[in-house]
Amino acid sequence: MTTNAYRKNVGIIVADKDGKVLMCARADQEDLQWQFPQGGIENGEDIVAAAERELREETGISSVRLIGIMPEPLRYDFPKNARKRYGALYKGQEQTWVLFRFYGKDNEIDFLTNPEEIEFKSFEWVDISEAPQRIVAFKKQVYQKAAEYFAPYLKEVPHERKI
Repeated sequence: MTTNAYRKNVGIIVADKDGKVLMCARADQEDLQWQFPQGGIENGEDIVAAAERELREETGISSVRLIGIMPEPLRYDFPKNARKRYGALYKGQEQTWVLFRFYGKDNEIDFLTNPEEIEFKSFEWVDISEAPQRIVAFKKQVYQKAAEYFAPYLKEVPHERKI
């Protein structure tokens, strides 16, 4: 039985010193299906702590500084075939978006930090305006809103602006 509940989730945008953002190709797909790192928020977990944990687990990245958090979460519905992954418990995900500045080097990116659950197989640094065009259709609107919200902060590189 499917509920109308949305899984609490954090979407993570990582910007480099040039204002490009990290997009990663999913490991569970044969072709290159791109997305930002993301993951579930555990009960009682702070948004930033969840974002840092998920980023570290999925990419190995820990050399980041918080730049901003979107004030309102964004929702998307899972297509029916994706609902099987969550045992039909969730209608979709409610994502709070976080922007980090990456101050490390690319060799810090390691998709094998958790060999039992490899999320990604490749990465690229791209302009944030490209992200919505690269994402699967059911997440496109959420990516567009997140990209529009954070784009002004990326123009301020290398300055940091806390929000």
